[in-house]
Amino acid sequence: MRGACHRTDLPSPFRAMVEQGQDSTRELLDRWRGGDMAARDRLFLLLYPEIETVAAALLRSDRGVSLSARDLVHEVMMRLIRLDQIAWQDRSHFLALAARMMRRALIDHARRKRALRRDHVQVELSTRIEGEPSIALDDIDSAITKLAIVDPIYAEIVEMRYFGGLSLTDISVVLDCSESTAKRRWRTARAWLLDHLAADRTISAKLG
Repeated sequence: MRGACHRTDLPSPFRAMVEQGQDSTRELLDRWRGGDMAARDRLFLLLYPEIETVAAALLRSDRGVSLSARDLVHEVMMRLIRLDQIAWQDRSHFLALAARMMRRALIDHARRKRALRRDHVQVELSTRIEGEPSIALDDIDSAITKLAIVDPIYAEIVEMRYFGGLSLTDISVVLDCSESTAKRRWRTARAWLLDHLAADRTISAKLG
C-alpha cells in the first residue's frame, strides 16, 4: 500500500531501536533537541509514512528524475539530520521544513542528472493536492523564488502546499494564524503562481 511503511523497510539509519510507547511529536522533538538520538529515530519512524506519501505524489509523473520515493525521503531525512539547529516545535513545523528539503533535494538531483546529459529533460512535478495540475519542477522552483521577493510568506505557503502537501490547518499552525487566514493567503498565493506560470508559458510560446 502506498504510504505504508514497515520497520524492516526503513533505510538505514532510520531503523528505530525502540518502537514501543506513545510519544508525541512535540515530546520527541524536544528530546531530539536535547541530544536524544533514539527520540530522533522514533520521530522519523513516526513521520516516515506521511513524508513518503508526499514524495510518492511528487514523483508520480516524473519523467526526468530517476529517484524513488524511498530514496527521496532518505535524502530529506539526511538533510534534516545535518542541520545544526533544530528550530521546529511540532509536527506541522517539522513537515514544513521537510517540504523545503524535498524541494532542494529534487532540484539538486535534477541538476546533477541534467549535467550528465546533453538534452534537456523537463521534470514534471505532481502534488497530492486535489485539483492541482502537474507543473514543471524548474518552473515552480523559479516561481517560488520570485514570489519570495514579493512576499516570503506566500512563497512559503506555496512550498508547503506543493512540496509538502501540508493542509491549511498545518499551515495555520506554522504561520501562527487562523485557518481562515491561511486559506485566504493560499488563494492569493496560488492565484499569483498560476498567473505567473501562464505568463511564462505565453512568453515561451512567442519566443519559441
